Amino acid sequence: MTDFADIWSYLASGPLVWLTLTLVAYIAGDALSQASGRAPLANPVLIAVILLAMVLWVSETPYPVYFEGAQFVHFLLGPATVSLAIPLWQQGRRLRKAVLPVLAGLVAGSLVAVLSALGIARALGVDTETLAALAPKSTTAPVAIGIAQSLGGSPTLAAVLVLLTGITGAVMATPLLNALRVRDWRARGLAVGTAAHGIGTARALQVHPRAGAYAGIGMGLNAILTAFLAPFIFRAFG
Repeated sequence: MTDFADIWSYLASGPLVWLTLTLVAYIAGDALSQASGRAPLANPVLIAVILLAMVLWVSETPYPVYFEGAQFVHFLLGPATVSLAIPLWQQGRRLRKAVLPVLAGLVAGSLVAVLSALGIARALGVDTETLAALAPKSTTAPVAIGIAQSLGGSPTLAAVLVLLTGITGAVMATPLLNALRVRDWRARGLAVGTAAHGIGTARALQVHPRAGAYAGIGMGLNAILTAFLAPFIFRAFG
């Protein structure tokens, strides 16, 4: 047992180990999701987070040590966000025909996401720094971290809140939209992308390609809109 602990300490000091474990955890999560028939609760990101958390807990590895190895994945969030311009371009003709409903849904979704989070948190007595990290929770991580930093919030907390928001949205979206009898794939995708950013968009792509395309549009446009709205709304609650 001592020999194993020594070997693990040696391996854990190398950044490549944590990058490899992150990829393996996601592959395992995706395999379980496929085996379940893409059930909402079997979300690959959720499974990967649980697996990695267990490894960190059992090995008593501090998060900064893990992040040093896994930060390459974090770096790729930037290019991945930029690539969302592709579905926006591909759906450009259809988007122009429905520009007013899309903008109305986008503005409503963005406002509700920020106002509800800050309003509930303020009513519960949450401090200002946490509010700053909470305001951009429905945008993609690189944008949310930048917004949180500009408002004086913790970028690490912002990243965690973004992750929780995305996983919650991806798990709840399909059952909720089915219960509400929303049948239009454009409306479903836009709602999920606006509320649950990249993780929700990935889930929408699994459900239907058109829903995934509109989720990418909602995610990208919501990031831009939240970057403008969040500072004004945050100051009103500050």
